[in-house]
Amino acid sequence: MKRFPYAKVGLAAALAAISLQAGAQGAGARISDGVVKIGVLTDVNGPFMDNVGRGSIVATEIAIEEFGGKVLGYPVQMVSADHQNKADVGSARVREWFDRDKVDVVTELGNSAVALAAMKIAETKHRMSIVTGAGAVRISSEDCTPTNLQWVYDTYALAKVGTQSIVRKGAKNWYYLTADYAFGHSLENDGKQFIEAAGGKVLGSSRYPFPGSDFSSYILKAQASKANAVAIATAGLDLQNAIKQGREFGLVEGGQQAVAMLMSIVDVNSIGLKDAGGMMFAESFYWDLDEASRKFARKFFEKTKRMPTALQAGQYSATLNYLRAIEKAKSDDVSDVMKQLKTMPIQDAFAKNGKVREDGKMVHDMYLVQVKKPQESKAPWDYYTVLETVPGDKAFQPLSESKCPLVRK
Repeated sequence: MKRFPYAKVGLAAALAAISLQAGAQGAGARISDGVVKIGVLTDVNGPFMDNVGRGSIVATEIAIEEFGGKVLGYPVQMVSADHQNKADVGSARVREWFDRDKVDVVTELGNSAVALAAMKIAETKHRMSIVTGAGAVRISSEDCTPTNLQWVYDTYALAKVGTQSIVRKGAKNWYYLTADYAFGHSLENDGKQFIEAAGGKVLGSSRYPFPGSDFSSYILKAQASKANAVAIATAGLDLQNAIKQGREFGLVEGGQQAVAMLMSIVDVNSIGLKDAGGMMFAESFYWDLDEASRKFARKFFEKTKRMPTALQAGQYSATLNYLRAIEKAKSDDVSDVMKQLKTMPIQDAFAKNGKVREDGKMVHDMYLVQVKKPQESKAPWDYYTVLETVPGDKAFQPLSESKCPLVRK
């Protein structure tokens, strides 16, 4: 009988603890499985590993850390895997994550074929996908889904910002060296559109099997074309090797300009300012742009000993705003989160003047940059001069041209 008061006290303490936990987890919050789980599917060991890979995993970790490791009082967890640049490998992992591991969102997806496959699976499973590493326009155009976002860039914006100014500066005739898969095709097709719109002409193109290492035969064809500019429509290690081999074959010395259709700061670091200096291209992020970008870059550098690429900064931004949207919606249900993201402004270390459109594309400021020559660089990673800032509504494809069935016209 004397144990009853203690039992009452124990029961009261337990109820109080439950009440405090419920309060900490947010009144009315709806979090599936009691945890928010983010899957980062990236290229860990392939040609894009420096642009995304481990750096994108680190960027995700930084965003989660800045949120305190929790949202609405519930833990945030991350899982990661290598898609090996194969759609079937990526698809199998995405299904496993959704069905077995209860992952709420799959993100990064730095290969267009992988991204297109993953976002379709996410739609059927009523889960979310956020593409930060792939740039095919069709991701948020004809293949758009109501549960997908395209966050960082697309080939339309890269081509528009990165070609028209160069044409106006006198490079009227172009030749394309293109990776033979969806992303490369998209870069070439969009670039041709803007080159011609600016008064230029594409004289020809060569498509190589991706990934590649020997570009000599394609470079010789580009030289034989006598084009003013040779556009290299690939990325990562392939881009670096193509630029280096172009230098070895005397492409620039022969009076032709090498133009990277997608270049990152780690590409510049690998190639070196001696060979990359003077190149112009479109970028969506630069670590030294403002104090917010520098603050994130310092955190990233502490963990990786290099500055972040645009794709890695974009991964940080996407993760951060995904968690913000859950917090505002008080739910991790994909419909609630998507609705919130499409109404809230996006402004952070990566995105300036950002907004998510009804087609799932996050539009934001883009930049035309020029690589500094060795004598112009004053410190490590001081690589870019920003020549022009292009507002998102001027850089990205207008909704009136979109083939996305979600767009009301």
